[in-house]
Amino acid sequence: MVPSKLANAFRNMISPETRDTVGRLFMTDGRRHWKGYALSFVFMGIMAGTTSGLAYIMGDVINKIFVQQNSAAVWIMSGIVLALSVIKGFATYGQAVTLARVGNRIVADNQKRVLERLMLQDLSYFARTQTAELMMRFNAGAEGARNVLNLIITSLGRDLLSVIGLTAVMIIQDPFMAVIGLIVMPIAVGGVRSLIRKVQKIFTREFHSAIQIMGQSLEAFQGIRTIKSFNLEPSVRFRLDDRIDALEKASNRMVRAQSQSGPLMEALGGVAVGLVIMYAGYSVLHGGRTPGEFFSVITALLLSYEPAKRLARLNIDLTGHLLAARMLFQILDLKPTEQDPPGTPVLELAPKGGRIEFNDVYFGYRPEEPVLKGLSFVAEAGKTTALVGLSGGGKSTVMNLIERFYDISSGTIAVDGQKLDQVTRQSVREAVAFVSQDVFLFAGTVYENILAGRLGATYEEVVEAARAAHAHDFISGFVNGYDTAVGEHGAQLSGGQRQRIAIARAFLKNAPILLLDEATAALDSESEAEVQKALRTLQMHRTTLVIAHRLQTVVNADRICVIEDGRVVESGRHDELIARRGRYFGFHQLQFTGQQELLSA
Repeated sequence: MVPSKLANAFRNMISPETRDTVGRLFMTDGRRHWKGYALSFVFMGIMAGTTSGLAYIMGDVINKIFVQQNSAAVWIMSGIVLALSVIKGFATYGQAVTLARVGNRIVADNQKRVLERLMLQDLSYFARTQTAELMMRFNAGAEGARNVLNLIITSLGRDLLSVIGLTAVMIIQDPFMAVIGLIVMPIAVGGVRSLIRKVQKIFTREFHSAIQIMGQSLEAFQGIRTIKSFNLEPSVRFRLDDRIDALEKASNRMVRAQSQSGPLMEALGGVAVGLVIMYAGYSVLHGGRTPGEFFSVITALLLSYEPAKRLARLNIDLTGHLLAARMLFQILDLKPTEQDPPGTPVLELAPKGGRIEFNDVYFGYRPEEPVLKGLSFVAEAGKTTALVGLSGGGKSTVMNLIERFYDISSGTIAVDGQKLDQVTRQSVREAVAFVSQDVFLFAGTVYENILAGRLGATYEEVVEAARAAHAHDFISGFVNGYDTAVGEHGAQLSGGQRQRIAIARAFLKNAPILLLDEATAALDSESEAEVQKALRTLQMHRTTLVIAHRLQTVVNADRICVIEDGRVVESGRHDELIARRGRYFGFHQLQFTGQQELLSA
């Protein structure tokens, strides 16, 4: 009767969502690592057996040594207790190491799977998802999967087996005293049931508060220059302090909720021990029972108290880890948005090819807000085509679409007659080198950042690329040369140095198509002159698409396209467009007049 009530109580405590999460974990990570879990289960079985043996032997210790005063029993009983304790110690070590190794492997495997799944998402996913949230899912999700499995395995292997073994000792010694002890478990399980939903709600709020704090912290650290420039330190501290205080309050509520099961278990445990002492003492004094049986049952009852308490609050302890595991599964269940169908052909460029054609292309980052509205133009192979126009017209979007960071709504984009949406993304990106004004450098050395252009290149090839980018001289001037650390996002280099390292990376890639997005916009005159030299060399014999607001940088382009409101409104060479007196002429006059006014001021 009692076991069935206990089972029903556990079953009612577990929600369908929890059962699904736990079941999936056992069918994936649990199945992959079943040998390790089986070995740890064996160790935990030995631990439970030796613990039960120690409780049982206490009866003989009391009876033979203290009641019968058998001197030989002192050595025998001491040896048995010592042997059981040593075996338990080795089993505890084996269980801990085995479970930790399996758990660490689960964390590593899940982090690899999350990283692989995220790398298959397009840029729109990262644009709408906070970096802090991704980091929390990447780290806490993988650890949550491990902790759920470890908690359940240890609860079954260590705690449940210990309770079963110790209960068996109590039943052997005195069945009635065992019944008194077993009354505690169903009551305790029922008592903590009401706490589970409260803990789940609090932990969910706590988890999202932690994401917000991490997100705002990253934003503050990455934007520290702007924060200091505008004296925003008090405002930033106020916002973060408010979030941190809210998280502290949620954490305190969590502690209070989790701790409510403790007094219940303490009270019930005390009641059970008191009843056992009352019954056992009376039986020893008036019922002919031996003191050994009494001490054996008391020892078993006291040893079973902690594992029984852990079993009773298992669902509460699992709450946070289950939420983290579900966060992990949400990433793993994402459908790849950048995975080419099997058999997709690769982009094959003709000799001296790379002709890019946009034909009536429509696209918007959000469906209701189109950016390109029937854009059509041609960038001839081996020539330089410039895109000019007001900000927001769609120029940078053109670059994104050529590299297939996004897929168009309608129309076609073709390279040498091959539609980009019908060839693999990898082959498209192998054919393109990109340099923008917002240079991203990895937190490594100068050498490693240039090498990213073509992994596997030789040291000599890296140096040659740096020479072509007019970067070798300043790199050689560093104390550590090419082994100089660039800092996070290249913070330890100047803007011109970062730009030339990015150009060296493009040289090393040696792609037939070159995309330049305002590559000199943020540089001073001296740095711009050096970068322009490097870019002119890089553009030779390549299909080059240039975005520029300063028209003097594109006057020598083979073709200039003026883009407004997602369409090409004018195209031609510089002198042709000036002669037409159209939109390009207006931009040119505006810039020229502004420069003349600046010089005369």
